[in-house]
Amino acid sequence: MQLLNTLYVTTPETYLRLDNDTLRVEVERETRLRVPLHHLGAVVCFGSVGLSSPLMHRLADSGIALVLLDDNGRFKARLEGAVTGNVLLRQAQFARAGDAAYTLDLARAFVAGKIKNSRQVLQRGAREAKDEGEARMLTRAADDLAASLRALPDATDLNVVRGLEGEAARQYFAGINLLVRADAREHFQMDGRTRRPPRDQLNALLSFLYAMWMNDCRSALEAAGLDPQVGFLHALRPGRAALALDLMEEFRPWADRLALSLVNRGQLGAADFALHEGGGVSLAPDARKAVVIAFQERKKDEINHPLLAQAVPLGLVPLVQARLLARALRDDAAPNAYPYVPFINK
Repeated sequence: MQLLNTLYVTTPETYLRLDNDTLRVEVERETRLRVPLHHLGAVVCFGSVGLSSPLMHRLADSGIALVLLDDNGRFKARLEGAVTGNVLLRQAQFARAGDAAYTLDLARAFVAGKIKNSRQVLQRGAREAKDEGEARMLTRAADDLAASLRALPDATDLNVVRGLEGEAARQYFAGINLLVRADAREHFQMDGRTRRPPRDQLNALLSFLYAMWMNDCRSALEAAGLDPQVGFLHALRPGRAALALDLMEEFRPWADRLALSLVNRGQLGAADFALHEGGGVSLAPDARKAVVIAFQERKKDEINHPLLAQAVPLGLVPLVQARLLARALRDDAAPNAYPYVPFINK
């Protein structure tokens, strides 16, 4: 299994064009980069980026996804060629989505993965906290998440599961502020999770990282032959990649950890964000580039996958989880069926 190579284009007013079998990146009519197309799995463009029609046709013909996001990382569009994959697997996916009991079980699994990984972020923060009062508050927040986990098996419908996830998220984000270095809290504090647009620097950073994880999860599902639109935890809506949102839940805490590292190590400061009319906040162009580089570097970290019992680069974990999910959906009726097990960081 190989890590899909993704080209992230963050520089405003960049133009991408086809040059034989190469993608050429131009800024102010100067060539800044050439990338052989056979090295690419996806091209992700942030903000005002132009593309030539021949390049778009070639990307579609080559099965290279083109994703367009706004400056904040919010999804705008996706161009891809003809749909491939196992039609029988998708048929099984659609059948499971119509099974209320199965949908509830799978939704519980996605939420459990998110809460468990979130709880570990708080527990680690409590262990490393220098202030005893803050350590107790973080421990209390982690205990609250444990209570949400214990309540999950008794959730009788999707609305209850979603309510438990929402309450756990509220408790978790209240604790996130305590994980920010004391001298950085003036500029990096959250009053809850806000988006569309983010209302503060930390929310803007998280939204940007979530968008990149979302793209990786969607690509992983498509690579496994699943339909990213048909999910279980998230409600189905036209244009919404519900299954990609489902799968991404267990990876959100990884985005949070990277965001905290960038802030606490001083790699990002208040000057790296722009305040817009209406109160929205976004990353400045150079900061976006720095975050993308950090994200790609973090994906190289070796992670011990509990089910595979071996080290796997973090960037490959969505591909692994997508295949485990496909197995669970396809083989659910078999005598020795495997339930879906979310990825939990140990």
